[in-house]
Amino acid sequence: MSSGRGGASTAATIATADALTRFTRDVFQRAGMSEVHAATVADVLVWASLRGVDSHGVARIPMYVRLIDDGDLNLAPTIAVQTETVASVLFDADRAAGPIAMTTATRAAVRKAGDAGIGMALVRATTHTAALGYYTLMAAQDGMAAIAVSASTPFMAYHGTRVAGVSTNPISIAVPGGARGPVVLDMSTGVVARGRLVQASKTGQPIPAGWALDRNGNPTTDPREALTLLPQGGAKGSGLSLMIELITSLVVSNPIIAEALEGTDEGGRHRQNGLVLAIDLRRFGDPEAFRSEVDRVIAALKALPQAPGVLEVLMPGERGHRTLAARTRDGIPLPRAIVDELRGVAARFGLTSFRRSRSSRGGRRPCRSTPACGWCPDNRRGS
Repeated sequence: MSSGRGGASTAATIATADALTRFTRDVFQRAGMSEVHAATVADVLVWASLRGVDSHGVARIPMYVRLIDDGDLNLAPTIAVQTETVASVLFDADRAAGPIAMTTATRAAVRKAGDAGIGMALVRATTHTAALGYYTLMAAQDGMAAIAVSASTPFMAYHGTRVAGVSTNPISIAVPGGARGPVVLDMSTGVVARGRLVQASKTGQPIPAGWALDRNGNPTTDPREALTLLPQGGAKGSGLSLMIELITSLVVSNPIIAEALEGTDEGGRHRQNGLVLAIDLRRFGDPEAFRSEVDRVIAALKALPQAPGVLEVLMPGERGHRTLAARTRDGIPLPRAIVDELRGVAARFGLTSFRRSRSSRGGRRPCRSTPACGWCPDNRRGS
């Protein structure tokens, strides 16, 4: 998720999560997905929008439709087990939508961790995996520590070059917590996720210096001129991205980067690979003691002296959980450019576009996080 936060300053419409979930589900059912698969895709995309990760939320609907049109996203995949051991499984996703393949992998990893203490699920040949934090949070809600990564086509510079050589391959890590609930890190190996750049291009908002290079390899702040993203932390970000390609794509025998850089036919197609690792905390100690220690270290970090200008020390995922609570209550802001694209999708599939909904200031709606979060006041155990 590889971070992709957007604000409401350019919002033309405020939509409820329920309306967007119905709309997203209906789009993909009309496109030809099963009801169950369409509901899964809708839940994952709207969850990201609720958390403020707008680049990985409902703004992705037009892209998914294009993948369907291009034959890169299979509407009726046969997800098959290729290799299986007590603690691991490899799925061939048959170009399934990423949320479908990754939720399948996460459930399998959790199940195997329950049996063996640790479980790993690899995914071969899926499409855009969406916000990885959704899957690690699924596992954390089941009492597991979890890691998820995904590998994609190159659009980020490898450190020391000025053209795309690797992807902004994301990584997410989540653990169960105590009163505050799970802690979820979800980050891109790029300075930002590619979706942030796409979002800025659609809304016409300038991007900060240091985000991207233009087609000539020069730094730019114009999102419409930006072509190649820059890695997080220079060599560290591009190195981590490369290693994610090696432990996913090469392990599952579906190389992405080399095929793309060499210009093969397969290298030009959209595709992704993924990995989910789950650890059953019960096999290695007292889960409740672990949760208490998570809260203990968070409290210690939050008590540290703050740097000048810092109002609060935030933990991984805390800002997203708060955004989720606010957007559950007040609605999800959608920039005009995104609304226009979604209306085009609605017209194509003969759907009524999601209804406008003004923010409601009276009365508090419960947090809609799925899986449930622990950072919102509504869900904090013991608070």
